[in-house]
Order: sequence, then structure tokens, then C-alpha cells
Amino acid sequence: MGCARNCWLGNPSAHPEALADQTAAWLADYFTPTLHPVINATGVIIHTNLGRAPLSGAAQAAITAVGGHYNTLEYDLASGQRGSRTVHAEQVLRRVAGAEAAVVVNNNAAAMLLMLSGLCAGQEVLISRGQLVEIGGGFRIPDILRQSGAKLVEVGTTNRTHLRDYAQAIGPNTAAILVVHASNYQIIGFTSAPEMSELAELTRKHGLYLLYDQGSGALLDTAAYGLAHEPTVQEGLQVGADVVAFSGDKLVGGPQTGILVGRSDLIHTLKQHPLARAVRADKLALASLSATLEHYLKGEAEREIPIWRMMARPLADIRATAEAWAGHFTAAGLPATTRPDVSTVGGGSLPGTSLPSHVVAIPTSHPNQLAARLRQATPPIIGRIQSDHLLLDPRTVLLGQEGAGVG
Repeated sequence: MGCARNCWLGNPSAHPEALADQTAAWLADYFTPTLHPVINATGVIIHTNLGRAPLSGAAQAAITAVGGHYNTLEYDLASGQRGSRTVHAEQVLRRVAGAEAAVVVNNNAAAMLLMLSGLCAGQEVLISRGQLVEIGGGFRIPDILRQSGAKLVEVGTTNRTHLRDYAQAIGPNTAAILVVHASNYQIIGFTSAPEMSELAELTRKHGLYLLYDQGSGALLDTAAYGLAHEPTVQEGLQVGADVVAFSGDKLVGGPQTGILVGRSDLIHTLKQHPLARAVRADKLALASLSATLEHYLKGEAEREIPIWRMMARPLADIRATAEAWAGHFTAAGLPATTRPDVSTVGGGSLPGTSLPSHVVAIPTSHPNQLAARLRQATPPIIGRIQSDHLLLDPRTVLLGQEGAGVG
């Protein structure tokens, strides 16, 4: 064959013991998945690169229960006939958000695409120039609008858009006004934008739709945790939005999903659209989303959903954990101290706001090398580098992980 025996190992040693070690290492590497758990000590609660929101215990159990058995994904137990997957999570979404109807797809970009394709294709959609944002992964709102078949009509300026700008742009082919919440950026200073309630009145007057990309999926008031107030999904519906789109894996704290809530007639139209099948959510996402939303109905989101538990965690508790970690690192030969710092929400939510925290600070002349060492731990520990220190923030470390890698 033109290949020496065992050439699949590269250049194996002639010693049997070393060859066995090389074989074991090769097999371990061959079967190691690229997607596996890590410890998030960055202080970024909804870390997009690290999988966004970790799931609650109930959401994980729901995935196991549905994934390990045949289930009622598209089966109606009452009639014994084929059912629809769109009913799953809809009832609890209606109750939590106060909406007439809801549909779940595979992410918020898909939700936006379905909403615009199903309601505005071939027609004009008005949007403020200050809301032509780029979301994660380089996807831009104008690109989604074009892909949907809707025609983008920009109004106002980057920093100031008035109600009259929308009113003057309305024409015979206008279908909707689209409002995109500034969840991942801020424009400060000389700014102006009409209230959603004013836009709702304008759209009703002209027979248009008011569509709202709320994005972050806030269902609780973030101001209660010392953060700026993030407009909630419920508020968007209450002030008159016809359809609200948001993510399930940001401030909802659930799996990657895109959620549309709003008027029953419009949601029914979207469910029947051909694109709905292409972007539909799978059984595991629907099961875990339903379990996550039930925490809100039961009033236990702060206790059971990890991201809300992190936001509500007392500073004294975080400081005590940081001090314990610092002691372990120092005992292991890595002198460490603790100091006040801040955590951020992340995930394109609440830009420019933070939560007080307390971190472990490990001084080193080679912080990248130390960070690389911690990434090789089992499980990997991900921190952040600041000047000549590696910082580890306990706020974003899950219960049950706090002793891993530092004992």
C-alpha cells in the first residue's frame, strides 16, 4: 500500500508502552466532540459565544423526557388524529405575555423573516434610520427586509426621528411600521423618537401593521435588579404592537428559538405561510421552552432560571466565592487577590449597563498563557483578560460548578 504499518498514528514509537499511549491519545482526540460544556467565569451572563442562556433543571428534564420517548409533537390525543406542533408552548406564551396567539420558530432572525414575508411581501415597511441595526453574526435588518420581499423605506435620521416622518412616508403601498428595539447599542445625546403608543395610533389610523422586534425577550422588569429598564414583551403588546418578535435564549432564559406573539388573525396567517415549515422549531426546543416559560407562570423565574438567578445573586455571596477561589489559587502557586468589578448582561441586551460584582484577579506577565492553561482544564474555565491580570467572575458560574478546577 506504500504505507508503513501503523502509519495512521503518524510516527509511532517502537516501544509498546509509548505506542499504547499514542493510540489512546489519538482515540481520545478522534472521539472528542467540539461542542461540550465550559465554566463561564467571564462575568457576561448571556454569553453568545458560550451558548447564551443555560437552561433550568426543568427545561433540561423536559428535553430528556421528550427526546427519549415518542411524543405528541404532531398528534392530538383527544381525537387520535394528526395534530400541529404550533400548539406547543403557545398556551403558556399567551398567558405569560398576555397575547392573543403565538408561534415559535428556530431563532429571532427567522421570526423576523417569517413576520415580514407573511405580512409585508411586495409592500413597503417604514423603519427609522436609527434602527437599521446589525445583529449577531453580521446579519442586518435591511438584509432581512430585502430577503422577505418587503421594500424598505427609511424615515428620519440616525439620531432623531419624529412621528411626522412616519406619517409623511405613508403611501398606498405601505403595509407596516417596523420598530426595532435598540437592545445591542445606544444612541445618546441629541436624540428623539416617537413613543410606541403614538406609532400604534398612527398605524390604526391608516390601516397598517405595527411590528415590533423586541429582540431580548424581557418578560421581567430588569430595573428590579439594579439594571436599566429593558422594555418588556408585555409592554410592547399593551401599547399596541400587532406582532412582537423576540428570542427565547436571551432574557427569556430558554433554548434557541424565535417567538412571535400578537393578534390571533396575524399569527394564524404566519402559521399557514410556506416559510413557517422551513423555520419551525423542533420538539426539544418546544419542550424546553415550555418548561422555561412555566417558571414565569409559577413566579419562580428568579430562583429556577439560571440567568435571572445570576442577576439576582447577592454581592456578598459573590465576594465570598471569589475569596474562596483566591485562596485555592494561591495555595496552588498562583497568587490571587479579589477586587470589585462589574458583570454585564450580554447577548445584545442592556448595552452600557452593568451589575456590581467581585472577581478573582490573578497577576501574570503572560495572561494569555494562563488563560490557555485554564481552557485546558476539565471542564474548561473561561475568564477574561484585563491588563496584566486574568479575571474570574463568580456571578456567571453555575451552581455545582463553583468548586471545579479550583480545588
